[in-house]
Amino acid sequence: MAYNLLKGKRGIIFGALDEKSIAWKVAQVAHAEGATFVLSNAPLAMRMGEINKLAEATGSQIVPADATSVEDLTNLFTQAQEILGGKIDFVLHSIGMSPNIRKNKPYGDLNYDWFMKSIDVSALSFHKVMHVAEKLDAMNEYGSILALSYIAAQRVFPDYTDMAQAKAMLESIARSYGHRFGKLKKVRVNTISQSPTKTTAGTGVGGFDAFFDYADKMSPLGNASAEDCANYCVTLFSDFTRQVTMQNLMHDGGFSSMGISEDVVEVLEANAPKN
Repeated sequence: MAYNLLKGKRGIIFGALDEKSIAWKVAQVAHAEGATFVLSNAPLAMRMGEINKLAEATGSQIVPADATSVEDLTNLFTQAQEILGGKIDFVLHSIGMSPNIRKNKPYGDLNYDWFMKSIDVSALSFHKVMHVAEKLDAMNEYGSILALSYIAAQRVFPDYTDMAQAKAMLESIARSYGHRFGKLKKVRVNTISQSPTKTTAGTGVGGFDAFFDYADKMSPLGNASAEDCANYCVTLFSDFTRQVTMQNLMHDGGFSSMGISEDVVEVLEANAPKN
């Protein structure tokens, strides 16, 4: 059921790769709630994905952009305002990539050039997005800028390696730029710390199935799905959350507040050595 939460609002959605992507789900829900938006992704990711299908289904245009390039982002925000007919009300940053994870490099043996690439793509790009939006005065007052994070920014998940540092930086940037953008334009900036989600990127992390099942057993509500995350994103784009900013918002079925759960205890007891 749609509620017209985003009627008349204009946005930019980064990172929709395929139907498993959270950004893809956000685009679908935002469209159903009355928004118009431009879709964007890096040229390489666009060749790998199915973004044209999403654009057709939502009546959207695609503007390719490397989110690490200020020049590309300037072109994107300029074109988006022309295409949509005005300033931007919401932005979704759903961008993350670690060459070290892709190449199975252990945390104690990271390639530091790749580490810097992880930081640039997954965190600094968020700062660049907001830097360009500010310089172009592209955001409407009380606009909403949102990035997707993960609890590994605060806690150790060994196979998440350098992406943990990237997410920690992402959340720090949201606080610092949230203060700046709030004072300048009353634009709010937040991150969502989402449950492990079976996206194309997520399942590329080593041991994903194990910590997906663990988080599901730990969470009173179970893991939050990509669809649920999309619904949450849309509420943060809407006028009902105009005073929420500089927050890392946990969307994880309660996982982040748990110490241990009955379900996990049962599994441990069932697998304990018998005396």
